[in-house]
Amino acid sequence: MPIAHIQGKQLIGADGSATNADTFVATDPATQAVLDPPFHEASSEEIDRAMTLASESADVFSNTSYETRAKLLEAIADGLMDAGQDLLDRCHAETALPMNRLQGERARTVNQTRLFAEMIREGSWVEAKIDHGDADRSPAPKPDVRSMLISIGPVVVFGASNFPLAISVAGTDTTTALAAGCPVVCKAHPAHPGTCEMIGKIICDAVKATGLPAGIFSLLQGQSHQVGHSLVEHPATAAVAFTGSIAGGRALFDTANRRPNPIPVYAEMGSINPVFVLPGAIAERAEQIAQAFIGSLTMGVGQFCTNPGLILIPSGDQGDQLVQSIAQHAAAAAPGTMLHSGIHDAFTKGVARIKDTDGVQLLSQAKGPREQACCTIAVTDFAVLQRERSLLEELFGPCSTIVRYENANQMIEVAQALEGQLTATLHGSDSELSEHQPLIRSLQQKVGRLIFNGFPTGIEVCHAMVHGGPYPATSDAHFTSIGPAAIKRFTRPLCFQDFPNDYLPAELQDANPRGIMRMVNGVFTRDQ
Repeated sequence: MPIAHIQGKQLIGADGSATNADTFVATDPATQAVLDPPFHEASSEEIDRAMTLASESADVFSNTSYETRAKLLEAIADGLMDAGQDLLDRCHAETALPMNRLQGERARTVNQTRLFAEMIREGSWVEAKIDHGDADRSPAPKPDVRSMLISIGPVVVFGASNFPLAISVAGTDTTTALAAGCPVVCKAHPAHPGTCEMIGKIICDAVKATGLPAGIFSLLQGQSHQVGHSLVEHPATAAVAFTGSIAGGRALFDTANRRPNPIPVYAEMGSINPVFVLPGAIAERAEQIAQAFIGSLTMGVGQFCTNPGLILIPSGDQGDQLVQSIAQHAAAAAPGTMLHSGIHDAFTKGVARIKDTDGVQLLSQAKGPREQACCTIAVTDFAVLQRERSLLEELFGPCSTIVRYENANQMIEVAQALEGQLTATLHGSDSELSEHQPLIRSLQQKVGRLIFNGFPTGIEVCHAMVHGGPYPATSDAHFTSIGPAAIKRFTRPLCFQDFPNDYLPAELQDANPRGIMRMVNGVFTRDQ
């Protein structure tokens, strides 16, 4: 879709709408040039219309075949590729992300959408369970009990700033909600509204092509927080998915819990993703660790939720060698343009706060233009970290603090002081893992993903992936926001007791007509 076709309107089902005179514009982060066209702020009437359409289409959509939903997702994937260079060009103009990154992100988005289609078509994701009744059981007959996951209703999705393709309008939240049979109303991110509109139109076209009700997808624009809160407050909203700051996620969470009927908010928020370097790893590969650490820290100008913002390195000569190597790689790292001025301003203030902290030394800072973010490394020791807990707060961008530790007990104390994290990383030898089990056990209570001899940036989209963690990494540590298991956020279990076989969903009927994996009397099987 050529950029000239972007209209700056809401997409409400199959219709464009612009009833609010208030508008905003996107800007190029690299040049600050204003990008056409202006975008209309969603009005309260438009919000209500989108949610009402979603609610009216929910029953029909939830009862569509899995094959139809799979074809919808495949049509979205095809549309993302058919959009060609126009989509990437607009996304680059609104985010300053390099073209090779956007090409890779689109490939990830397309691949994960097709993966979800395969999962839906196979069908075992509904977690069907059957416990046969026994009328002769004594002292009381046993009822026939069967259960499976069903869709929960309209989902509000907030697009993320740092992944304009993979965690935005056509990202995991939208595709897993659609896969579950839930209508989606997406709140476009105001930093890349044109990209959002282009993708929104791709989804609308896919909905039409598969013959589904137009109301199962709408896209609303808006800079004001009120648009988001109104969506969360709407009585038709059944769940919310959000990726962003702790403040933003918590505000939506609180709004959802003030409703007469509270709803779940699945918010992926803040994390510093600590890295613990054990002595054996330094002896084996200090230079490789330093190079890979800076590569992870500066990936995407540090604008990843899995960015390693804290690294613990032992004191002593070997640790000194690693610190020096990290400083050298940091000084040589290229600066980069951040996604928008708000993120850049927050990063600049955060670096200044760390620099001014008593007992913290700014070890290395790459050189670059003032309007760009430069890789920054600070260093301190365990005693200062104990006193200055602000060093354990997330700073979104290419900045990390080195903490020098004296012994294993200090590492454990740091682990215990952490808030919930998406990830934690250990670098060491196999034998060192056996020596540091108390540290590993402490970290297991704090994170969603524990990494050995790697770095947290780069998330494999697969069935076993967990992208989540205890609060404030996420608002609910029971779920992942990446990978096929993310569909569970938009479902709930429903139990049928003593229902006639012919009136049960196909997934629970005795003959197992869909051939899915089920638990029957406690045993997993695909048999009838």
